[in-house]
Amino acid sequence: MEEMTDRQYDGILQMIEMILDGCKDIEEAKKKIKELREGKKEKAE
Repeated sequence: MEEMTDRQYDGILQMIEMILDGCKDIEEAKKKIKELREGKKEKAE
C-alpha cells in the first residue's frame, strides 16, 4: 500500500471541506461524495 504524503492528505481534507461548505446537512454531503466516487469509478472502467 502506498503511503500518503502530508501534502496529499491536506489536499484531500481541503476537498472534503469544500464539499461540506456547500451542504445544508450530512445527507446532502454524503450524496455529493457518493456521486463523486461513482463518477471516478465510471472513468476508470
